[in-house]
Amino acid sequence: MIRCLIQVRQPITGFPEGTKDDGRPCCLILLGQKLVTVRPTPRRAFQGWRYLDPADAPPDLTGRAAGDVADLTPKMRKELAELGLL
Repeated sequence: MIRCLIQVRQPITGFPEGTKDDGRPCCLILLGQKLVTVRPTPRRAFQGWRYLDPADAPPDLTGRAAGDVADLTPKMRKELAELGLL
């Protein structure tokens, strides 16, 4: 989430066991390297935002639209999304 907008998604690729700096065990969250541009969607931050139900997730932008939106400033993306133009 960037400036109260969901703008990209990044797939989760795994949950291996890990170890914290103090030696305690933990669960790691591994993310894919590819960021997928999505239709900018205003959203308040909340603890579980990264685990959106697929039905609640904004649609991916593909082709030229993805590149065009990526070239906009975050402020412009937010304003266009609030106006329903993205």
